[in-house]
Amino acid sequence: MAELCVQDGALALHLSAAEKVGAVHGDLRVPLSAVRRVEVLADAHGPADDGVKLGTRIPGMIEMGTVRGGGRNIFAAVLPDTPRGVRIVLDGSFYHEWIVGCADPESVARQIMARRSPRTRRTGPARPGRAG
Repeated sequence: MAELCVQDGALALHLSAAEKVGAVHGDLRVPLSAVRRVEVLADAHGPADDGVKLGTRIPGMIEMGTVRGGGRNIFAAVLPDTPRGVRIVLDGSFYHEWIVGCADPESVARQIMARRSPRTRRTGPARPGRAG
C-alpha cells in the first residue's frame, strides 16, 4: 500500500515492491516547500483518464504510474480498495501533481498541510499519513 509521509522537511511517497513494478517507478520525494495545496478527491481514478500512461492502468480500478498530457506530468497511485484520495499539487518538481488513493483523504490532507512551514504555507494544515 502506498504511504505518504513527511520526514526531514520533505514529503515522500513510499511504494510497495509490487507498486514499484506496476508503476515502473520507485519511491518519490519532494521538499515540503514544493507542495502548493492538497485536495480531497471523491474519485481518485478520474485524474488519470487523459494522457499517455506509463505503468499499470485498469480504468476505474488501478492507476499506478505516470500520466503525461496537456503539458503536465502526474504520478498516480490508486488501487481498487482506495478509490478516494488526495491530489497533491506541486511546484518546481518534475511531477505537477501526485494522485494518491487513501482510506481517509481528509486526514491525510490536513496532516500534510499542517507540517508545512509557515513561510511556505499557502492554504491550510500537514503531517505523515497513510495512503492506499
